[in-house]
Amino acid sequence: MIYVKSEREIDLMRESCKVVRDTLGFVGSKIKAGMSTKEIDELVERYIRSSGAYPSCLGYGGFPASCCVSVNEMVVHGIPDEDTILQDGDIVSVDLCALKNGYHGDAARTFCIGEVTPEKRQLVKVTEECFFKGIEGLKAGTPLFDIGYKVQKHAESFGYGVIRSYTGHGIGAEMHEDPSVPNYGKLGTGVRLKAGTVLCVEPMIALGSWRVRLLDDGWGAVTADGKPAAHYENTLVVREDGVEILTL
Repeated sequence: MIYVKSEREIDLMRESCKVVRDTLGFVGSKIKAGMSTKEIDELVERYIRSSGAYPSCLGYGGFPASCCVSVNEMVVHGIPDEDTILQDGDIVSVDLCALKNGYHGDAARTFCIGEVTPEKRQLVKVTEECFFKGIEGLKAGTPLFDIGYKVQKHAESFGYGVIRSYTGHGIGAEMHEDPSVPNYGKLGTGVRLKAGTVLCVEPMIALGSWRVRLLDDGWGAVTADGKPAAHYENTLVVREDGVEILTL
């Protein structure tokens, strides 16, 4: 069931989403070659807690860290550790959530480390573009799968693979709520969204095939062909005449 939020709830979510936005900005200013993914996680946890919030990922379903850090072919849900060291030329996705005042905010960014190949840099750029393409024209009454249709159309125009196994989602008092928001779909299909619906739209786009495999840790998902992937996400509110992006 899709739970439409009141304006009071959306006001509370603005606070958690501000923490998410600011944390990603802080991480973006610090991330560099030579850092371990564990160091990134520590930066995230300290910043979120210093903002009066809780890192929602920590302990979620048993997840052992405060954020997901996914390097190169890791699509999503990479567990930070001391042994994974960022190298010049890597791309790294940081996906994090914050809980404040009983509500969650969620966003992800993919960062380029040092001298990244034009191929990887374009992938990161197009993945971000996919988010904005996906929400073009989005407002109350829009069919849900229009979002994924537009994401898919843009990504595939570059020959990229659109990840099927992981999707966006609703968000609020729970980190993951209905509906699922796939990054592919048929235009004009799906439930018609109501004003006050809060969604996380998060294109996950691969340089090669869309197929993934799950690591033995039960969390990290990597591209089956070993090619890099990028991730871009924001939390937004559907309005009568458009959208309000809470994590920008």
